Amino acid sequence: MARLIGIDLPANKRLVIGLTYIYGIGEALSREILAKAKIDPNTKVKDMTDSEIVVIRDVLKDYRLEGDLRKDISMHIKRLIDIGSYRGSRHRKGLPVRGQRTRTNGRTRRGKRKTVGLGKKKEEKT
Repeated sequence: MARLIGIDLPANKRLVIGLTYIYGIGEALSREILAKAKIDPNTKVKDMTDSEIVVIRDVLKDYRLEGDLRKDISMHIKRLIDIGSYRGSRHRKGLPVRGQRTRTNGRTRRGKRKTVGLGKKKEEKT
């Protein structure tokens, strides 16, 4: 099992897929990294040599990944909230930020449905 920047890559996956387990690397960036390192993307993670791991580690130093990337993203969101922008207020309320409709969709951000006013009957005053 290979370990890159604190992440254990799954041994039975191809290298191009295994690199996507690192936060900030998708399939396209994974292919780009392997092209720079001159490594075949179809090799399995368990078949990598120590020299290939070192080469990939050197290439990964050029990118912001994992903790640094998470910190950058959270700082960008905090900046939006601090300046009081519309996007920042949506982040603060936990609502969709990028213009999606919320009347019927958006349950993943809004939470469970709450029924309003059903089941309660007012008592008559006499």
